[in-house]
Amino acid sequence: MTDRLPAPVRRVTNTFRSFTPGQKAVTIAAVLALVIGGYFFATWASKPSYSILFNNLSAKDASAIVESLQKAGTSYELANDGQTVLVPQDQVNELRLSLSSEGLPGDAGTGYSLLDQQGITTSDFMQQTNYQRALEGELSATIKSIQGVEAATVHLVIPKKDVFVDEQDKPTASVLVASSSTQPLSADQVQSIIHLVASSVEGLDPTQITVAGADGKILSTGGGAAIGTGGDSGTEAQTVAFQNRMNTSLQTMLDSVVGRGNSSVVTTAVLDFDQTQTTKKTFNSDPSVPALSEQTNREAYNSAENCAGGVLGPDNIAGPGCAPAAGGSSAGTGQYENSSTIRNNAINETQEVRKSAPGGVQRLTVAVLLNSNAAGTIDPAQVQQLVSAAAGIDGTRGDTVAVSAMPFDQSAAQAAQQALTASTVAAQEAKQMSLIKTGALGAIVVVLLFLAWRFSRRSRKRRGLTPEERKHLEDMQAALEAQRLAELNQAIPAQMLEAGMARDDTNVQAREDRQREIGQMVKDQPDEMAVLLRGWLAADVTR
Repeated sequence: MTDRLPAPVRRVTNTFRSFTPGQKAVTIAAVLALVIGGYFFATWASKPSYSILFNNLSAKDASAIVESLQKAGTSYELANDGQTVLVPQDQVNELRLSLSSEGLPGDAGTGYSLLDQQGITTSDFMQQTNYQRALEGELSATIKSIQGVEAATVHLVIPKKDVFVDEQDKPTASVLVASSSTQPLSADQVQSIIHLVASSVEGLDPTQITVAGADGKILSTGGGAAIGTGGDSGTEAQTVAFQNRMNTSLQTMLDSVVGRGNSSVVTTAVLDFDQTQTTKKTFNSDPSVPALSEQTNREAYNSAENCAGGVLGPDNIAGPGCAPAAGGSSAGTGQYENSSTIRNNAINETQEVRKSAPGGVQRLTVAVLLNSNAAGTIDPAQVQQLVSAAAGIDGTRGDTVAVSAMPFDQSAAQAAQQALTASTVAAQEAKQMSLIKTGALGAIVVVLLFLAWRFSRRSRKRRGLTPEERKHLEDMQAALEAQRLAELNQAIPAQMLEAGMARDDTNVQAREDRQREIGQMVKDQPDEMAVLLRGWLAADVTR
Protein backbone atom coordinates (compact mmCIF):
# COMPACT_ATOMS: atom_id res chain seq x y z
CA MET A 1 0.00 0.00 0.00
CA THR A 2 2.78 2.42 0.92
CA ASP A 3 4.59 1.73 -2.37
CA ARG A 4 1.82 3.55 -4.23
CA LEU A 5 2.38 6.80 -2.29
CA PRO A 6 4.61 9.55 -3.70
CA ALA A 7 8.26 9.54 -2.74
CA PRO A 8 8.08 12.56 -0.37
CA VAL A 9 5.10 11.05 1.45
CA ARG A 10 6.86 7.68 1.75
CA ARG A 11 9.96 9.42 3.08
CA VAL A 12 7.94 11.26 5.72
CA THR A 13 6.05 8.07 6.63
CA ASN A 14 9.23 6.04 6.99
CA THR A 15 10.84 8.77 9.07
CA PHE A 16 7.83 8.92 11.40
CA ARG A 17 7.84 5.12 11.76
CA SER A 18 11.49 5.20 12.79
CA PHE A 19 10.72 7.52 15.71
CA THR A 20 10.56 6.23 19.24
CA PRO A 21 7.19 6.45 21.05
CA GLY A 22 8.34 9.61 22.86
CA GLN A 23 9.38 11.24 19.59
CA LYS A 24 6.10 10.31 17.98
CA ALA A 25 4.14 11.87 20.89
CA VAL A 26 6.20 15.09 20.72
CA THR A 27 5.78 15.26 16.93
CA ILE A 28 2.01 14.73 17.11
CA ALA A 29 1.68 17.37 19.85
CA ALA A 30 3.72 19.86 17.84
CA VAL A 31 1.63 19.27 14.72
CA LEU A 32 -1.61 19.69 16.68
CA ALA A 33 -0.30 22.90 18.27
CA LEU A 34 0.61 24.28 14.86
CA VAL A 35 -2.78 23.35 13.40
CA ILE A 36 -4.73 24.88 16.32
CA GLY A 37 -2.57 28.01 16.36
CA GLY A 38 -2.92 28.39 12.62
CA TYR A 39 -6.69 28.05 12.88
CA PHE A 40 -7.01 30.76 15.54
CA PHE A 41 -4.61 33.03 13.67
CA ALA A 42 -6.55 32.60 10.45
CA THR A 43 -9.80 33.28 12.31
CA TRP A 44 -8.37 36.44 13.86
CA ALA A 45 -6.86 37.62 10.57
CA SER A 46 -10.10 37.02 8.67
CA LYS A 47 -12.19 38.90 11.26
CA PRO A 48 -13.08 42.33 9.84
CA SER A 49 -12.20 45.52 11.68
CA TYR A 50 -15.25 47.33 13.04
CA SER A 51 -15.94 51.07 12.98
CA ILE A 52 -18.67 53.24 14.47
CA LEU A 53 -21.81 53.41 12.38
CA PHE A 54 -23.85 55.58 14.76
CA ASN A 55 -23.09 56.83 18.26
CA ASN A 56 -25.15 58.12 21.21
CA LEU A 57 -28.32 56.47 19.97
CA SER A 58 -31.53 56.26 21.91
CA ALA A 59 -32.89 52.83 22.75
CA LYS A 60 -35.58 53.17 20.07
CA ASP A 61 -33.17 54.14 17.31
CA ALA A 62 -30.64 51.47 18.31
CA SER A 63 -33.34 48.78 18.24
CA ALA A 64 -34.54 49.87 14.80
CA ILE A 65 -31.00 49.95 13.38
CA VAL A 66 -30.14 46.52 14.78
CA GLU A 67 -33.35 45.07 13.35
CA SER A 68 -32.53 46.52 9.92
CA LEU A 69 -28.98 45.12 10.06
CA GLN A 70 -30.29 41.68 11.04
CA LYS A 71 -32.70 41.65 8.12
CA ALA A 72 -29.87 42.57 5.75
CA GLY A 73 -27.61 39.86 7.22
CA THR A 74 -24.89 42.37 8.16
CA SER A 75 -22.61 41.56 11.08
CA TYR A 76 -22.54 44.18 13.84
CA GLU A 77 -21.41 44.79 17.40
CA LEU A 78 -22.88 46.91 20.20
CA ALA A 79 -20.86 49.07 22.57
CA ASN A 80 -21.37 51.82 25.16
CA ASP A 81 -24.36 50.08 26.73
CA GLY A 82 -26.08 49.68 23.38
CA GLN A 83 -25.75 53.35 22.40
CA THR A 84 -23.05 52.69 19.79
CA VAL A 85 -23.41 50.37 16.78
CA LEU A 86 -20.24 49.02 15.13
CA VAL A 87 -20.13 47.50 11.66
CA PRO A 88 -17.30 46.34 9.34
CA GLN A 89 -15.19 49.30 8.32
CA ASP A 90 -15.59 48.77 4.59
CA GLN A 91 -19.42 48.91 4.90
CA VAL A 92 -19.83 52.07 7.03
CA ASN A 93 -20.60 54.55 4.23
CA GLU A 94 -22.91 52.19 2.36
CA LEU A 95 -24.88 51.30 5.48
CA ARG A 96 -25.25 54.94 6.51
CA LEU A 97 -26.79 55.79 3.16
CA SER A 98 -29.02 52.73 3.25
CA LEU A 99 -30.26 53.42 6.78
CA SER A 100 -30.77 57.10 6.03
CA SER A 101 -33.13 56.14 3.20
CA GLU A 102 -35.13 54.21 5.82
CA GLY A 103 -35.26 57.25 8.11
CA LEU A 104 -32.78 55.87 10.62
CA PRO A 105 -31.76 57.08 13.05
CA GLY A 106 -35.10 58.73 13.59
CA ASP A 107 -34.33 62.37 14.36
CA ALA A 108 -37.84 63.62 13.68
CA GLY A 109 -38.25 64.63 17.32
CA THR A 110 -35.25 66.95 17.52
CA GLY A 111 -33.74 69.84 15.63
CA TYR A 112 -35.36 72.05 13.07
CA SER A 113 -37.35 69.08 11.77
CA LEU A 114 -39.83 69.88 14.56
CA LEU A 115 -40.90 72.93 12.61
CA ASP A 116 -42.03 70.72 9.72
CA GLN A 117 -44.83 69.35 11.90
CA GLN A 118 -46.53 72.71 12.44
CA GLY A 119 -49.84 73.41 10.80
CA ILE A 120 -52.02 76.41 10.21
CA THR A 121 -53.84 75.75 13.49
CA THR A 122 -50.69 75.85 15.62
CA SER A 123 -50.86 78.57 18.26
CA ASP A 124 -48.22 81.21 18.73
CA PHE A 125 -47.21 79.66 22.04
CA MET A 126 -46.62 76.25 20.40
CA GLN A 127 -44.63 77.88 17.61
CA GLN A 128 -42.34 79.58 20.10
CA THR A 129 -42.02 76.39 22.13
CA ASN A 130 -41.22 74.29 19.06
CA TYR A 131 -38.66 76.83 17.90
CA GLN A 132 -36.93 76.72 21.28
CA ARG A 133 -36.96 72.90 21.29
CA ALA A 134 -35.58 72.85 17.75
CA LEU A 135 -32.81 75.25 18.69
CA GLU A 136 -31.91 73.17 21.72
CA GLY A 137 -31.78 70.01 19.62
CA GLU A 138 -29.57 71.61 16.97
CA LEU A 139 -27.18 72.92 19.62
CA SER A 140 -27.02 69.50 21.29
CA ALA A 141 -26.16 67.81 17.99
CA THR A 142 -23.53 70.44 17.24
CA ILE A 143 -21.87 70.12 20.66
CA LYS A 144 -21.77 66.33 20.34
CA SER A 145 -19.66 66.71 17.21
CA ILE A 146 -16.82 68.19 19.34
CA GLN A 147 -14.08 65.67 19.98
CA GLY A 148 -14.34 64.22 23.47
CA VAL A 149 -18.07 64.97 23.93
CA GLU A 150 -20.13 61.80 24.00
CA ALA A 151 -23.51 63.36 24.81
CA ALA A 152 -24.89 66.87 25.32
CA THR A 153 -28.14 68.44 26.45
CA VAL A 154 -28.94 72.16 26.09
CA HIS A 155 -31.66 74.04 27.96
CA LEU A 156 -32.52 77.59 26.92
CA VAL A 157 -34.50 80.21 28.80
CA ILE A 158 -35.67 82.85 26.30
CA PRO A 159 -37.87 85.53 27.92
CA LYS A 160 -40.87 86.73 26.01
CA LYS A 161 -40.44 90.16 24.49
CA ASP A 162 -42.77 92.88 25.76
CA VAL A 163 -43.01 96.26 24.01
CA PHE A 164 -44.29 97.96 27.18
CA VAL A 165 -41.21 97.10 29.25
CA ASP A 166 -38.14 99.32 29.17
CA GLU A 167 -35.63 96.66 30.28
CA GLN A 168 -35.99 93.17 28.83
CA ASP A 169 -34.81 90.09 30.73
CA LYS A 170 -31.71 88.51 29.20
CA PRO A 171 -31.81 84.91 27.94
CA THR A 172 -29.83 82.25 29.81
CA ALA A 173 -28.65 78.75 28.96
CA SER A 174 -27.39 75.62 30.69
CA VAL A 175 -25.42 72.84 29.00
CA LEU A 176 -24.92 69.32 30.33
CA VAL A 177 -22.10 67.41 28.62
CA ALA A 178 -20.84 63.86 29.07
CA SER A 179 -17.22 63.17 28.20
CA SER A 180 -14.93 60.19 28.39
CA SER A 181 -13.73 59.34 31.90
CA THR A 182 -10.18 58.95 30.64
CA GLN A 183 -10.15 62.26 28.73
CA PRO A 184 -12.02 65.10 30.45
CA LEU A 185 -12.84 68.26 28.59
CA SER A 186 -10.17 70.96 28.54
CA ALA A 187 -10.71 74.63 29.27
CA ASP A 188 -10.54 75.48 25.56
CA GLN A 189 -13.29 72.99 24.78
CA VAL A 190 -15.50 74.39 27.54
CA GLN A 191 -14.94 77.91 26.22
CA SER A 192 -15.80 76.79 22.70
CA ILE A 193 -19.09 75.34 23.96
CA ILE A 194 -19.90 78.58 25.78
CA HIS A 195 -19.26 80.83 22.80
CA LEU A 196 -20.94 78.41 20.41
CA VAL A 197 -24.18 78.55 22.40
CA ALA A 198 -23.91 82.32 22.93
CA SER A 199 -23.45 82.96 19.23
CA SER A 200 -26.42 80.78 18.30
CA VAL A 201 -29.04 82.49 20.48
CA GLU A 202 -30.01 86.10 19.92
CA GLY A 203 -29.13 88.35 22.82
CA LEU A 204 -27.44 85.59 24.87
CA ASP A 205 -24.32 86.75 26.69
CA PRO A 206 -21.50 84.23 27.36
CA THR A 207 -21.61 85.17 31.05
CA GLN A 208 -25.18 83.81 31.23
CA ILE A 209 -24.23 80.23 30.28
CA THR A 210 -23.52 77.44 32.76
CA VAL A 211 -21.75 74.26 31.67
CA ALA A 212 -21.85 71.15 33.87
CA GLY A 213 -20.45 67.67 33.44
CA ALA A 214 -22.39 64.44 33.63
CA ASP A 215 -20.50 63.60 36.83
CA GLY A 216 -21.97 66.66 38.55
CA LYS A 217 -18.91 68.90 38.36
CA ILE A 218 -19.36 72.51 37.31
CA LEU A 219 -17.18 73.21 34.28
CA SER A 220 -18.19 76.85 33.90
CA THR A 221 -20.31 79.08 36.08
CA GLY A 222 -22.47 81.92 34.91
CA GLY A 223 -19.40 84.16 34.83
CA GLY A 224 -18.36 82.66 31.51
CA ALA A 225 -14.96 81.37 32.70
CA ALA A 226 -14.01 77.72 32.82
CA ILE A 227 -13.16 76.28 36.21
CA GLY A 228 -11.74 73.06 37.50
CA THR A 229 -11.49 71.11 34.26
CA GLY A 230 -8.63 68.80 35.15
CA GLY A 231 -6.42 71.43 36.83
CA ASP A 232 -5.48 73.21 33.62
CA SER A 233 -7.60 76.32 34.06
CA GLY A 234 -9.22 78.57 36.65
CA THR A 235 -7.71 81.13 39.00
CA GLU A 236 -6.88 78.58 41.67
CA ALA A 237 -5.17 76.26 39.20
CA GLN A 238 -3.17 79.14 37.74
CA THR A 239 -2.06 80.18 41.21
CA VAL A 240 -0.98 76.64 42.05
CA ALA A 241 0.89 76.36 38.76
CA PHE A 242 2.73 79.64 39.44
CA GLN A 243 3.68 78.51 42.96
CA ASN A 244 4.92 75.17 41.66
CA ARG A 245 7.13 76.88 39.08
CA MET A 246 8.58 79.18 41.73
CA ASN A 247 9.18 76.28 44.14
CA THR A 248 10.91 74.24 41.44
CA SER A 249 13.25 77.02 40.36
CA LEU A 250 14.16 78.02 43.93
CA GLN A 251 14.61 74.40 45.01
CA THR A 252 17.00 73.78 42.12
CA MET A 253 19.11 76.74 43.17
CA LEU A 254 19.18 75.67 46.84
CA ASP A 255 20.10 72.09 45.96
CA SER A 256 23.26 73.36 44.32
CA VAL A 257 24.09 75.31 47.50
CA VAL A 258 23.25 72.98 50.40
CA GLY A 259 22.87 69.69 48.55
CA ARG A 260 19.87 67.68 47.52
CA GLY A 261 17.42 66.95 50.33
CA ASN A 262 18.87 69.56 52.71
CA SER A 263 16.42 72.37 51.94
CA SER A 264 12.72 72.99 51.50
CA VAL A 265 10.96 75.91 49.81
CA VAL A 266 7.32 76.95 50.12
CA THR A 267 5.98 79.82 48.02
CA THR A 268 2.64 81.51 48.62
CA ALA A 269 1.47 83.87 45.89
CA VAL A 270 -1.52 86.17 45.65
CA LEU A 271 -2.31 86.87 42.01
CA ASP A 272 -4.49 89.68 40.71
CA PHE A 273 -7.06 88.40 38.23
CA ASP A 274 -8.92 91.69 37.81
CA GLN A 275 -9.12 92.96 34.26
CA THR A 276 -8.34 96.68 34.02
CA GLN A 277 -8.45 99.01 31.02
CA THR A 278 -6.73 102.42 30.88
CA THR A 279 -7.46 105.06 28.24
CA LYS A 280 -5.00 107.95 27.82
CA LYS A 281 -5.19 110.96 25.47
CA THR A 282 -2.20 113.21 24.69
CA PHE A 283 -2.38 116.53 22.78
CA ASN A 284 0.74 118.00 21.14
CA SER A 285 0.80 121.43 19.37
CA ASP A 286 3.61 122.66 17.11
CA PRO A 287 3.74 126.52 16.69
CA SER A 288 5.65 126.25 13.44
CA VAL A 289 2.79 124.48 11.76
CA PRO A 290 0.33 126.88 10.03
CA ALA A 291 -3.11 127.14 11.55
CA LEU A 292 -5.95 125.21 10.05
CA SER A 293 -8.22 128.32 10.10
CA GLU A 294 -7.79 131.95 11.26
CA GLN A 295 -10.28 134.86 11.72
CA THR A 296 -9.28 138.44 12.70
CA ASN A 297 -11.66 141.42 13.50
CA ARG A 298 -10.30 144.92 14.32
CA GLU A 299 -12.26 148.16 14.98
CA ALA A 300 -10.43 151.56 15.61
CA TYR A 301 -11.70 155.14 16.22
CA ASN A 302 -9.50 158.29 16.53
CA SER A 303 -11.05 161.91 16.83
CA ALA A 304 -9.56 165.48 16.39
CA GLU A 305 -10.45 168.92 17.99
CA ASN A 306 -13.06 169.83 15.42
CA CYS A 307 -14.82 166.60 15.34
CA ALA A 308 -17.62 166.41 12.93
CA GLY A 309 -19.67 164.30 15.15
CA GLY A 310 -19.87 162.95 18.59
CA VAL A 311 -22.12 161.77 21.20
CA LEU A 312 -24.87 164.26 21.96
CA GLY A 313 -25.51 165.03 25.54
CA PRO A 314 -28.59 166.42 27.13
CA ASP A 315 -30.18 169.39 25.37
CA ASN A 316 -28.26 168.50 22.20
CA ILE A 317 -25.00 169.65 23.77
CA ALA A 318 -21.94 167.84 22.45
CA GLY A 319 -19.68 166.00 24.80
CA PRO A 320 -16.44 167.44 26.06
CA GLY A 321 -13.52 167.69 23.70
CA CYS A 322 -15.54 168.78 20.67
CA ALA A 323 -16.08 172.32 19.45
CA PRO A 324 -19.63 173.41 19.16
CA ALA A 325 -21.01 173.00 15.76
CA ALA A 326 -23.94 174.46 13.97
CA GLY A 327 -27.26 173.48 15.36
CA GLY A 328 -26.03 173.60 18.96
CA SER A 329 -23.92 170.42 18.78
CA SER A 330 -20.27 170.03 19.62
CA ALA A 331 -17.59 167.40 18.90
CA GLY A 332 -14.96 166.15 21.39
CA THR A 333 -11.62 164.33 21.05
CA GLY A 334 -11.46 160.51 21.76
CA GLN A 335 -9.80 157.18 20.80
CA TYR A 336 -11.55 153.80 20.43
CA GLU A 337 -10.07 150.43 19.29
CA ASN A 338 -11.52 146.83 19.32
CA SER A 339 -9.62 143.70 18.10
CA SER A 340 -10.77 140.04 17.85
CA THR A 341 -8.59 137.10 16.67
CA ILE A 342 -9.63 133.41 16.30
CA ARG A 343 -6.91 130.91 15.22
CA ASN A 344 -7.44 127.11 14.96
CA ASN A 345 -4.05 125.42 15.12
CA ALA A 346 -3.34 121.78 14.13
CA ILE A 347 -3.13 119.59 17.28
CA ASN A 348 -1.67 116.05 17.37
CA GLU A 349 -3.90 113.78 19.41
CA THR A 350 -2.67 110.41 20.73
CA GLN A 351 -5.13 108.00 22.32
CA GLU A 352 -3.71 104.97 24.11
CA VAL A 353 -5.89 102.12 25.39
CA ARG A 354 -4.06 99.73 27.71
CA LYS A 355 -5.73 96.56 28.99
CA SER A 356 -3.94 94.77 31.81
CA ALA A 357 -3.94 91.00 31.53
CA PRO A 358 -5.09 89.14 34.65
CA GLY A 359 -2.64 87.06 36.63
CA GLY A 360 -0.21 89.71 37.85
CA VAL A 361 1.59 89.12 41.14
CA GLN A 362 -0.05 91.08 43.93
CA ARG A 363 1.95 89.70 46.85
CA LEU A 364 4.60 86.98 47.18
CA THR A 365 5.78 85.17 50.30
CA VAL A 366 8.68 82.72 50.32
CA ALA A 367 9.72 80.48 53.23
CA VAL A 368 13.04 78.60 53.10
CA LEU A 369 14.05 75.92 55.57
CA LEU A 370 17.66 74.68 55.65
CA ASN A 371 19.04 71.57 57.30
CA SER A 372 21.30 72.85 60.06
CA ASN A 373 23.30 69.61 60.07
CA ALA A 374 24.34 70.12 56.44
CA ALA A 375 24.28 73.92 56.19
CA GLY A 376 26.30 74.83 59.27
CA THR A 377 28.78 77.06 57.43
CA ILE A 378 26.21 78.77 55.17
CA ASP A 379 25.09 82.27 56.03
CA PRO A 380 21.26 82.50 56.07
CA ALA A 381 21.52 86.17 55.11
CA GLN A 382 23.22 85.27 51.84
CA VAL A 383 20.62 82.62 51.16
CA GLN A 384 17.87 85.17 51.81
CA GLN A 385 19.52 87.60 49.41
CA LEU A 386 19.78 84.93 46.70
CA VAL A 387 16.17 83.86 47.15
CA SER A 388 14.96 87.46 47.05
CA ALA A 389 16.81 88.09 43.80
CA ALA A 390 15.64 84.82 42.22
CA ALA A 391 11.98 85.24 43.22
CA GLY A 392 11.80 88.95 42.35
CA ILE A 393 10.81 90.06 45.83
CA ASP A 394 9.42 93.60 45.92
CA GLY A 395 9.14 95.12 49.38
CA THR A 396 6.84 97.91 48.22
CA ARG A 397 4.01 95.48 47.52
CA GLY A 398 4.51 93.59 50.82
CA ASP A 399 6.64 90.63 49.67
CA THR A 400 8.54 88.77 52.40
CA VAL A 401 11.27 86.13 52.55
CA ALA A 402 12.00 84.03 55.63
CA VAL A 403 15.06 81.76 55.93
CA SER A 404 15.57 79.44 58.90
CA ALA A 405 17.98 76.60 59.72
CA MET A 406 16.76 73.58 61.68
CA PRO A 407 17.75 69.89 61.88
CA PHE A 408 15.78 67.73 59.46
CA ASP A 409 14.02 64.51 60.42
CA GLN A 410 15.67 61.93 58.16
CA SER A 411 13.76 58.90 59.43
CA ALA A 412 11.15 58.98 56.67
CA ALA A 413 13.81 59.53 54.01
CA GLN A 414 15.92 56.69 55.38
CA ALA A 415 12.91 54.37 55.52
CA ALA A 416 12.04 55.30 51.94
CA GLN A 417 15.66 54.70 50.88
CA GLN A 418 15.68 51.32 52.59
CA ALA A 419 12.39 50.40 50.95
CA LEU A 420 13.76 51.50 47.59
CA THR A 421 16.95 49.46 48.14
CA ALA A 422 14.92 46.40 49.18
CA SER A 423 12.69 46.82 46.16
CA THR A 424 15.73 47.10 43.89
CA VAL A 425 17.32 43.99 45.41
CA ALA A 426 14.05 42.07 45.11
CA ALA A 427 13.72 43.14 41.49
CA GLN A 428 17.30 42.00 40.77
CA GLU A 429 16.69 38.68 42.51
CA ALA A 430 13.48 38.18 40.60
CA LYS A 431 15.32 38.98 37.38
CA GLN A 432 18.10 36.54 38.25
CA MET A 433 15.56 33.86 39.15
CA SER A 434 13.80 34.45 35.87
CA LEU A 435 17.11 34.10 34.02
CA ILE A 436 17.88 30.91 35.95
CA LYS A 437 14.47 29.48 35.11
CA THR A 438 14.91 30.43 31.49
CA GLY A 439 18.38 28.86 31.44
CA ALA A 440 17.12 25.67 33.09
CA LEU A 441 14.27 25.46 30.61
CA GLY A 442 16.72 25.97 27.77
CA ALA A 443 19.02 23.29 29.18
CA ILE A 444 16.10 20.86 29.42
CA VAL A 445 15.18 21.60 25.83
CA VAL A 446 18.80 21.03 24.73
CA VAL A 447 18.93 17.71 26.63
CA LEU A 448 15.68 16.58 25.05
CA LEU A 449 16.94 17.53 21.64
CA PHE A 450 20.18 15.64 22.28
CA LEU A 451 18.31 12.54 23.42
CA ALA A 452 16.04 12.73 20.40
CA TRP A 453 19.09 13.09 18.15
CA ARG A 454 20.74 10.11 19.79
CA PHE A 455 17.64 7.93 19.47
CA SER A 456 17.28 8.99 15.86
CA ARG A 457 20.96 8.15 15.24
CA ARG A 458 20.51 4.71 16.72
CA SER A 459 17.40 4.19 14.64
CA ARG A 460 19.32 5.18 11.52
CA LYS A 461 22.10 2.73 12.46
CA ARG A 462 19.58 -0.04 12.91
CA ARG A 463 18.05 0.83 9.56
CA GLY A 464 21.60 0.66 8.11
CA LEU A 465 21.81 -3.17 8.45
CA THR A 466 21.31 -5.03 5.19
CA PRO A 467 18.92 -8.02 4.95
CA GLU A 468 21.92 -10.39 4.83
CA GLU A 469 23.32 -8.83 8.00
CA ARG A 470 19.97 -9.14 9.73
CA LYS A 471 19.69 -12.80 8.66
CA HIS A 472 23.21 -13.45 9.89
CA LEU A 473 22.30 -11.74 13.17
CA GLU A 474 19.30 -14.01 13.57
CA ASP A 475 21.54 -17.06 12.85
CA MET A 476 24.01 -15.80 15.42
CA GLN A 477 21.21 -15.42 17.95
CA ALA A 478 20.12 -19.01 17.20
CA ALA A 479 23.71 -20.31 17.56
CA LEU A 480 24.17 -18.50 20.81
CA GLU A 481 20.88 -19.87 22.00
CA ALA A 482 21.92 -23.44 21.10
CA GLN A 483 25.26 -23.02 22.86
CA ARG A 484 23.55 -21.69 25.90
CA LEU A 485 21.15 -24.64 25.93
CA ALA A 486 24.05 -27.08 25.69
CA GLU A 487 25.74 -25.48 28.66
CA LEU A 488 22.52 -25.63 30.59
CA ASN A 489 22.07 -29.33 29.74
CA GLN A 490 25.55 -30.14 31.07
CA ALA A 491 24.93 -28.25 34.27
CA ILE A 492 21.55 -29.80 35.03
CA PRO A 493 21.79 -32.50 37.74
CA ALA A 494 20.77 -36.04 37.04
CA GLN A 495 17.74 -35.81 39.23
CA MET A 496 16.47 -32.94 37.12
CA LEU A 497 16.83 -34.97 33.91
CA GLU A 498 14.24 -37.40 35.22
CA ALA A 499 11.67 -34.64 35.35
CA GLY A 500 11.17 -33.90 31.65
CA MET A 501 8.52 -31.32 32.18
CA ALA A 502 10.71 -29.30 34.49
CA ARG A 503 13.58 -29.45 31.98
CA ASP A 504 11.35 -28.22 29.19
CA ASP A 505 10.25 -25.27 31.28
CA THR A 506 13.86 -24.43 32.09
CA ASN A 507 14.81 -24.56 28.41
CA VAL A 508 11.99 -22.25 27.46
CA GLN A 509 12.94 -19.76 30.18
CA ALA A 510 16.60 -19.87 29.25
CA ARG A 511 15.76 -19.30 25.57
CA GLU A 512 13.69 -16.23 26.42
CA ASP A 513 16.47 -14.87 28.65
CA ARG A 514 19.05 -15.37 25.95
CA GLN A 515 16.87 -13.60 23.38
CA ARG A 516 16.46 -10.62 25.69
CA GLU A 517 20.21 -10.47 26.31
CA ILE A 518 20.99 -10.53 22.59
CA GLY A 519 18.34 -7.91 21.84
CA GLN A 520 19.71 -5.67 24.59
CA MET A 521 23.25 -6.16 23.25
CA VAL A 522 22.13 -5.10 19.77
CA LYS A 523 20.46 -1.98 21.23
CA ASP A 524 23.40 -1.01 23.43
CA GLN A 525 26.22 -1.77 20.97
CA PRO A 526 24.84 -1.50 17.43
CA ASP A 527 28.15 -0.44 15.93
CA GLU A 528 30.10 -3.39 17.40
CA MET A 529 27.39 -5.87 16.37
CA ALA A 530 27.32 -4.46 12.81
CA VAL A 531 31.13 -4.75 12.56
CA LEU A 532 30.94 -8.32 13.90
CA LEU A 533 28.28 -9.26 11.36
CA ARG A 534 30.24 -7.73 8.50
CA GLY A 535 33.29 -9.69 9.63
CA TRP A 536 31.33 -12.93 9.64
CA LEU A 537 29.91 -12.20 6.22
CA ALA A 538 33.38 -11.50 4.88
CA ALA A 539 34.62 -14.78 6.41
CA ASP A 540 31.75 -16.69 4.75
CA VAL A 541 32.56 -15.12 1.37
CA THR A 542 36.27 -16.16 1.59
CA ARG A 543 35.24 -19.71 2.27
